Amino acid sequence: MGRVEGKVAFITGAARGQGRSHAVRLAQEGADIIAVDNCQDVASVPYPGASDADLAETVKQVEELDRRIVARQADVRDLSALQGAVDEGLSQFGHIDVICANAGICSFGGALELTEEVWQEMIDVNLTGVWKTVRAAARPMVEAGRGGSIILTSSTAGLVAFPNLAHYVAAKHGVTGLMRVLAVELAPHMIRVNSVHPTTVDTPMVQNPAMYELFGLPGASREEAEQGFKAVNALPIPWVEAVDISNAVLFLASDESRYVTGTTVQVDAAGTAPYKIPHGA
Repeated sequence: MGRVEGKVAFITGAARGQGRSHAVRLAQEGADIIAVDNCQDVASVPYPGASDADLAETVKQVEELDRRIVARQADVRDLSALQGAVDEGLSQFGHIDVICANAGICSFGGALELTEEVWQEMIDVNLTGVWKTVRAAARPMVEAGRGGSIILTSSTAGLVAFPNLAHYVAAKHGVTGLMRVLAVELAPHMIRVNSVHPTTVDTPMVQNPAMYELFGLPGASREEAEQGFKAVNALPIPWVEAVDISNAVLFLASDESRYVTGTTVQVDAAGTAPYKIPHGA
């Protein structure tokens, strides 16, 4: 029997990257999936968004595991669209046991140079979108009386500061605070709430020219970027794989973590350590 056999997981940002990885990893362990993604570019984001074809590939990979999936286009800024996806998933599966509020964006700029539009779009997607995801899917979870697990994707930037990312850091710290409040409010319903805090992950959010430039590597190849990104982590690696985050999500979604709630789960290669031993030591 799989570790989440019989559970249904609602996952945002599921078309690619960490979201697709979470959907596939949970399906491997027996879960059915409700997957949503915006499948559009976001104006302030300097890299392309996911596509309808990306979401279709997620559906294909889940179905190849002989699991069921409902996949719909929905922007996490649109509560009614999220509720529509939840309702359709409930009509197919009858319940939701796991919420993975994973959708997010990244853009860059000094705190005093960010435009109001760039700031607001970041907060709307990365913080308010997380709340709307929970708002749409947690009510049926409460009403079902089956308990459950809510997993919010934060970041190392939800625990420590990074320059040129004031809006991202503020949003991700907000996600961490939201997790702590929800863990208390939903505890009487045996619904656990935790956040995951990845370091850099090998996904399109990291593997793009704008991110390379942020790290002082304009025009770098992927191989050249590997060396620069190692400075972020204490372990001598440039980034982790999406499945490394998915394995933490799987643990939090499963009954193995049945009394784990209100925690910040760091998959960060010690990237948040206040002092890092030089890699050559």
